[in-house]
Amino acid sequence: MADKDSYVASFVEIEPKLAELAPSWVHDIRKSAIGQFSDQGFPTTKHEEWRFTRVRPLLQHNFETVLDSQPEALSASQIDELCIEDTGCRRIAFVNGHFAEDLSDLGELPNGVRIESLKHALAADPERVQRNLSRYAESGKNPFVALNTAHIVDGVFVYLPKGARIEEPIHLLYVSRPNGKPIATHPRTLIVAEDNARAAIVESYIGFDTDVYFANPVTEIVVRDRAEIDHCKLQRESAAAYHIATTQVHLRRKSRFKTDFVSLGGILVRNDVNAVLGDEDIDCTINGLYVGNEHQHIDNHTIIEHANPNCTSHELYKGILDDRAKAVFNGRVHVHPDAQKTDAKQTNRCILLSDDAQINTNPQLEIYADDVKCTHGAAVGQIDDDAIFYLQTRGIDKTAARQMLIYAFANEVLEGIRIEPVREHLEVDLYNWLSNDK
Repeated sequence: MADKDSYVASFVEIEPKLAELAPSWVHDIRKSAIGQFSDQGFPTTKHEEWRFTRVRPLLQHNFETVLDSQPEALSASQIDELCIEDTGCRRIAFVNGHFAEDLSDLGELPNGVRIESLKHALAADPERVQRNLSRYAESGKNPFVALNTAHIVDGVFVYLPKGARIEEPIHLLYVSRPNGKPIATHPRTLIVAEDNARAAIVESYIGFDTDVYFANPVTEIVVRDRAEIDHCKLQRESAAAYHIATTQVHLRRKSRFKTDFVSLGGILVRNDVNAVLGDEDIDCTINGLYVGNEHQHIDNHTIIEHANPNCTSHELYKGILDDRAKAVFNGRVHVHPDAQKTDAKQTNRCILLSDDAQINTNPQLEIYADDVKCTHGAAVGQIDDDAIFYLQTRGIDKTAARQMLIYAFANEVLEGIRIEPVREHLEVDLYNWLSNDK
């Protein structure tokens, strides 16, 4: 069984190789992060933020960190079934945390725009990366962020200069494919949008069948003055995968940010989404859809920091759980004393399709300003029998009626996804999931 000490010992063992893979300042960050991880250790259910999520199943495996390029090549046809139809998108792909040129297609980029592997960016543009990397996601407060930071090797660097406009969605594709033994990957994504820049970005995490692996990604997103980012994260890991992720967003004056988180795979999934509204007149939307069955455990934790006046945030998470699946939603909106005229709305709704499915939901408002408009709420229930009966009276059989109601429930999130290939792919995924539903 693995523990904190075994992960630290593993870092010490591979440290000489890590030191060769990036500039010295990156390795200084790594060493500081592994110290922070050692101080914190893995969380237990005694930690309030992890009260309903046990990481003990993760520690049953001895995962090997992949430092070299992908051990098994994959063809585009092998990942098409799990991947969005991204024709017309700019794709940068990674296998087991390492850049896969043969699966990438970025086309010709506008002047000044960078979409490249983080490993390449550290060599080609180290000063710009250094100004932003590990400045926002805090290793000292999250052991999994610390673990990721300690193992920074590769990932994506997206840089949008002032006024840049990218019309095609940018697809960041992370594929996990173990080669006979459990592996751990720690992909790092850094997205920086300068003033008045605009782009749509999709993060995809996919795996195959029942492969056992641990994906521990961290994404830092910086959206500066009047910039706009439309972001979507799709998690469709294997049925036996562990996916523990942090997305840290920092927003500046009059910026616009929207993200949609969709979780479909994984045996143990945790998504931490933290947004800091660090200036005035910011609009931030965070939506999520999680679908689980069998013994899946899906945990969504969000924090929106309203640190300045005249900002708006909207949050809608919906869940569909069957069999013995469990989920957690813990969302906190923190309104600071100076954040007058805040407008914040937070909602979590979940449908339980079996008597054994379970959710723990805890929407929270923490308000220290007096001139605000803030609401939050949660609702958990089952399919409405009266609604099913009504549809049956219109000639629709019971199974189809049930599927229609579930689809309509999820569609409030799906129809809000503005990136068309993603929305269409998820509609098919949900349809297939419902068709296989008992």
